[in-house]
Amino acid sequence: MELAALVASFLSPFLPHLLKLGQPAAEAAGKKLGEKFGEGTWNKAQDVWKKLSPKVNEKPLAQGAAEALAEDTQDEDAREVLTKQLDKVLASDPELASALQQLLTTDAEAVKKVVSVTQTVTGDKNIVIGEASGSVNIRQN
Repeated sequence: MELAALVASFLSPFLPHLLKLGQPAAEAAGKKLGEKFGEGTWNKAQDVWKKLSPKVNEKPLAQGAAEALAEDTQDEDAREVLTKQLDKVLASDPELASALQQLLTTDAEAVKKVVSVTQTVTGDKNIVIGEASGSVNIRQN
């Protein structure tokens, strides 16, 4: 997963609370959400957002996508727009990209608890590349 997509996916459940940092109720809710995902996830989300938010706020499209995703954390269109905007931000600032990469890999387990990748494979004799878990139903016609 590319860095911009990883950042957007990781931040999406926290965005409603990150956009309201400084407000006690938002921070308490973010902390509670972090407890759901596991120790350190809320702090990591805050650290990532603190590095990224100044650049996001400079780009109206990125800011709008972050706000749309904060309103509906399941909005795939908003996540896609945010990912594209983050890709541009990170391409123009390699130091920020490197800092975020390091931040996200420092405690990769916390990130894995939040980010999930879903693959749907249909057809006959198709192959999934990568890790897969869960149940597999095989039907032969």
